Amino acid sequence: QVQLVESGGGLVQAGDSLRLSCALSGRTFRTYATGWFRQAPGKERDFVAVLGGGIEWSDSTTRYADSVKGRFTISRDNAKNMLYLQMNSLKPEETATYYCTSRSGSVIYTTDTSYEYWGQGTQVTVSS
Repeated sequence: QVQLVESGGGLVQAGDSLRLSCALSGRTFRTYATGWFRQAPGKERDFVAVLGGGIEWSDSTTRYADSVKGRFTISRDNAKNMLYLQMNSLKPEETATYYCTSRSGSVIYTTDTSYEYWGQGTQVTVSS
């Protein structure tokens, strides 16, 4: 059974950093696209970052939402089957529940309907 469990959320101030983690189990995730989406109250779930499938994470294709480019970094530890999202210079408008996700395929997509597996989410609150 495929499971994704996020952790690392919390309350931070604007400009602070936070690293989210996602523990992946049920299969070897290095060959599948894995990523992060977020959803603020009353809004749709938005794409944040995704990492394509590959033997070494550094060789995998990455894509970021324009709003987070240069501030967020997605990475994966294949040995530990873990996915990370390093978030720097956080903004109040980035307050949301952040979800880890994976799909059955190595190609990356930025639409949430392309992903089959989801974690329960971790709350990130950025105060001004």
